[in-house]
Amino acid sequence: MLSGRRLDLLDPTPLDIEIEDIAHGLAFVARWNGQTSGDWAYSVAEHSLLVERIFARLDPGAAPAWRLAALLHDAPEYVIGDMISPVKSALGVEYGEMDSRIAAAVHRRFGLPAVIPAPIKKRIKIADRFSARLEAVGIAGFTPAEAVRLFPVPAGIGIEGLEIRLRPPSDTRAAYLARFAELLAGAES
Repeated sequence: MLSGRRLDLLDPTPLDIEIEDIAHGLAFVARWNGQTSGDWAYSVAEHSLLVERIFARLDPGAAPAWRLAALLHDAPEYVIGDMISPVKSALGVEYGEMDSRIAAAVHRRFGLPAVIPAPIKKRIKIADRFSARLEAVGIAGFTPAEAVRLFPVPAGIGIEGLEIRLRPPSDTRAAYLARFAELLAGAES
């Protein structure tokens, strides 16, 4: 990692995790394999910021720790990349197990349970699907009907005012680190 840490992908430990490495990596990993419109790739870091905002709308009373979990929901992708769902499925359980091991180390590093409770994880997944739907229509060339079919979400949840942001990786990295600091401070108080 840029921090000088060495991360064993098969046996990661919380001591090997640095938020700066996560933010940097995610700011340079493109969602949708880079197949999006705009002058900048839509990064996993930007996606994670949007998922955290959507999660907060879904659960306005959520503890800062769970909002932090939403921000970190794709953290393993800082080292294993973002793969589209069909590729993840084709790779099988090994990919999922590696993702889970890295996620557990990240969670423990920042004071979260290694495994996020199922009800929280479910709400984060709903926020993730909302984000994917917005991204699909906004920057990935899907029609609204395709996005509704491919990314089902519960009805009646407002997404007004949410936007897809495309900006340089350095700006996204800074925004991710700032939001992380805010949420971590809230989670620790």
